[in-house]
Amino acid sequence: MVDTLGVAVIGFGWMGRVHTQAYARVRHHYPRLSLVPELVTVAEEVPGRAEEAAAQFGFASTTRDWREVVADPRIKAVSITAPNFLHREIGVAMAEAGKHIWIEKPVGLTAEDAGAVADAVTKAGVQGTVGFNYRNAPAVEAARELIASGEIGTVTHVRIRLFSDYAAHPEGALTWRYERERGGSGVLGDLASHGTDLARHLLGDITSLTADTAIFLPERARPTGATAGHSRASGGELGPVENEDYVSCLLRFASGARGVLEACRVSVGEQNNYGFEVHGTKGAVFWDFRRMNELGISRGTTYQDQSVTTVYVGPGHGEFGAFQPGAANSMGYDDLKVIEAYRFLRSVAEGTPHGATLTDAVHSAAALDAMARSVASGAWADVSAGA
Repeated sequence: MVDTLGVAVIGFGWMGRVHTQAYARVRHHYPRLSLVPELVTVAEEVPGRAEEAAAQFGFASTTRDWREVVADPRIKAVSITAPNFLHREIGVAMAEAGKHIWIEKPVGLTAEDAGAVADAVTKAGVQGTVGFNYRNAPAVEAARELIASGEIGTVTHVRIRLFSDYAAHPEGALTWRYERERGGSGVLGDLASHGTDLARHLLGDITSLTADTAIFLPERARPTGATAGHSRASGGELGPVENEDYVSCLLRFASGARGVLEACRVSVGEQNNYGFEVHGTKGAVFWDFRRMNELGISRGTTYQDQSVTTVYVGPGHGEFGAFQPGAANSMGYDDLKVIEAYRFLRSVAEGTPHGATLTDAVHSAAALDAMARSVASGAWADVSAGA
């Protein structure tokens, strides 16, 4: 038996569109899913944007005020893709109204914000899924299994990189993303949040860290109208960039492993250069998001001069089989969000979490808070998800 689940999408920038497209595609890839998402409402404060979304994707209704979603009995689940400073207020309100939430990272501006949403979800007995999409890549899931199996021995160290040029243009508009009050952190919340989640997902808890940050483009022009994504603005009044463009961080794990995490949003010449290298006492595993369906694996007993083999993931790895019939067929970014939608809907249907949860968001946010403390003090900072 298949039931429908009324859903709303709050915030219809690029990520709101990605969530909506994932809802539209999920039954194509997971025909046995017992819940069919029904697009009920899209909430977006920019005039005309919600109406455009409804016309394109078939939402039954639109609103400019997300609060109208709270009291709507048709809506049982909500995608929260609004700016970071709204995550806590919207997330708590939706959970308290008994609605399941699929919320984008970093779930607010601080670990306290993420914890408030997590507490609300727990108290309400609803499901909460978080948009840590890179962990959904079948190659990442294969790497995690490889590490856990001991095939590369005891993990000694990891390097995680997230370099992009989306904010590199000097005419990039001074949107909420660059403000402390509305965006919170800069590249910490945007990219390093993914890095800390990948680190913990692959290697376990981070216990302490030390970090350094920098702002390389200190001023940007204020936009004169509504923006979407990473819009440009020129000729407008200049304002200060209040949060970091770059972070580098040394990590210590509970396992005894060490790590390096580096992220930058203004890396000229780098387009989505995200990935990791995990080294162990017997081998290593390498992943590059730009070659998302491949793994570099070194294993054996040679140690010195040991070769690295390229492995193409296939139907036996993660959710690959729901998209492609054989190894080396490509999957893309939007497919990772379809996997996320499937795990969210499965969580709702079964009453058991699948995929990244609010607990994962709290752990990631705790690491980001520790980075901020370390930058302020110039010293190592302990990481505690209870902080």
